Amino acid sequence: MMKTKAVRLYGKKDLRIEKFELPEIREDEILASVITDSICMSTWKLANQGPDHKKAPDNLKENPIIIGHEFCGEILEVGAKWVDKYQPGERYVVQANLQLPNRPDCPGYSYTYTGGDATYIIISKDVMEQDCLIPYNCDTYFEGSLIEPLSCVISAFNANYHLKEASYEHKMGIKEGGNLLIMGGTGPMGLLAIDYALHGPIKPGKIVVTDMNDDKLARAQTLYPSENGIDVTYLNVRDEIHQVASLRDIVGDGFDDIFVMVPVPSVVTDASELLNPDGCLNFFAGPQNKAFFAEINFYDVHYSFTHYVGTSGGNTEDMRNAVKLIETKQVKVANVVTHILGLNDVAETTLHQPEIGGGKKLVYTHKKIDLTKLANLTEQDELGKILSKTQGIWSKEAESYVLTSYPEI
Repeated sequence: MMKTKAVRLYGKKDLRIEKFELPEIREDEILASVITDSICMSTWKLANQGPDHKKAPDNLKENPIIIGHEFCGEILEVGAKWVDKYQPGERYVVQANLQLPNRPDCPGYSYTYTGGDATYIIISKDVMEQDCLIPYNCDTYFEGSLIEPLSCVISAFNANYHLKEASYEHKMGIKEGGNLLIMGGTGPMGLLAIDYALHGPIKPGKIVVTDMNDDKLARAQTLYPSENGIDVTYLNVRDEIHQVASLRDIVGDGFDDIFVMVPVPSVVTDASELLNPDGCLNFFAGPQNKAFFAEINFYDVHYSFTHYVGTSGGNTEDMRNAVKLIETKQVKVANVVTHILGLNDVAETTLHQPEIGGGKKLVYTHKKIDLTKLANLTEQDELGKILSKTQGIWSKEAESYVLTSYPEI
């Protein structure tokens, strides 16, 4: 029998770290280690809503689930059904958005033994049957934990659409050479969106990124300057009385694609005003409020063929494309990591994500590490000395140091 330590959800804001035995795997299951998990704001929403969350069991108190869905690790033991497809020792990532035909279950939301905030897990047969257990062939684990959020960005870009001239058919994806606006775009998902816009298969002509925090905008501009012939502009809209006019001035027109990364009704309304004819607004932000409404311009929907779409998670193809981008080092997902921690601090960090701020919080599940902000490390600390080589960006060397030098949980 394998013992595991895991953070489990028992109810609203009731997260507990526990040690317990995993059962023997069945022939259609897989035993695996988890090395890293990246904390998502969706898990904060899950923890707040508890059994009211659409993906959580109604009986969480009696049937707690392991949280965390952005995880990477190694396969340890393979059930008989899967021995021709998976091998012990292989590294893996999981597409958590299973899209089961008859229930909303997903790893990190719904399963007793399948989630990322654990040392060892049993991967449910649902994951393999949906072809959502994906081989990962990189020399870091942390990049594997950032594949799931990158796949969500890829999904969003794929979901945008524009008309094919003189037809009712749509061409999927952002507009080649068009104006792209990312509103509230300096959080981790916004940074990944900028990265993908700069290095993905369809290149816009101009990118404009807004936020209300000078430090976050400055960091984003340092990480993602204009390149590949794409002009990137960053605008602080905190004191902008006429945000719409200011944004139009930057591009001399409106925008062909807009991603709204914050669930604020006025931002959605401003985005609606900024759409060019045949423009597409993607509401990327996931609101907690089930009655979230915002005004949009229906005159333009009718006469200018503006489009509206929303995406939540990616599919397996998006996940595989994200794996390729990271394996070929076309994107730099390390840029979004701002904190590290061990399993011991997952519950508190998850519940206080908004107050903590910053980007991605990277969990080393087998380690005992209090939440550590990378920007606070100095060269007096060995880890800080390592990060000074990469201007504070998380790295393979930093990960190796944590895995070999930090205490076990």
